[in-house]
Amino acid sequence: MLLEVRQLCAFYGPSQALHGLDFTLAEGGIVTLLGANGAGKTTTLRAISGMVHTTGDIRFEGQSIRGRAIEDIVRFGIAHVPQGRGTFVRQTVEENLQIGAMTRRDHAAIAADLERVYGYFPRLRERRHQQAGTLSGGEQQMLAVARALMLRPKLMLLDEPSFGLAPLVVQELFSILRTLNSEEKVSMLVVEQNASLALDLADTAYLIETGHLVMTGAAHDLRNDENVRRAYLGY
Repeated sequence: MLLEVRQLCAFYGPSQALHGLDFTLAEGGIVTLLGANGAGKTTTLRAISGMVHTTGDIRFEGQSIRGRAIEDIVRFGIAHVPQGRGTFVRQTVEENLQIGAMTRRDHAAIAADLERVYGYFPRLRERRHQQAGTLSGGEQQMLAVARALMLRPKLMLLDEPSFGLAPLVVQELFSILRTLNSEEKVSMLVVEQNASLALDLADTAYLIETGHLVMTGAAHDLRNDENVRRAYLGY
């Protein structure tokens, strides 16, 4: 397993947000976390990235990463694309992408990866000298994913990638994510409010309610579960 999470609890001050989560993600796989707003999905991504206080164990490629500094977790090859995109609005598109490679020292490979990323996101190439803050919402989301790719990640943590985007942009973005997984073998842990999208993308799904893991299985099995269909798919 690429990622193993055991008895994960997370805390914001005295308040406990996660209660003993157990899940795994295989190398090359896509896992989605389903649940209502406030269920603990975003907190789970933050816990893996070292952004909140946790107990339990988080192992990446067999090595414990719980309690490590955020920058150390990034160096392991874990890229976090947060909700709200998090672009550096006053920097150009290309400067944002170069920031994504800050932890790397292989300058020739960085230049090659820049061209590779532009191949996936041709609109970003067209706007490479444009300030990121002037991009559309969809372009900013693509920039956030592209910047994460500049890390050459083994695992991408994606928090609500479709949020606020037009349906055609969402379709394009998720098509790119599928290609990155199949061609680049980038593993993904996806939090997505649109459960239908998430289940189409993922191999495995976990359902979280009030910080507790209540259901797990193959994505197509959860799609066919009557309770999931009624609560999260609307039919």
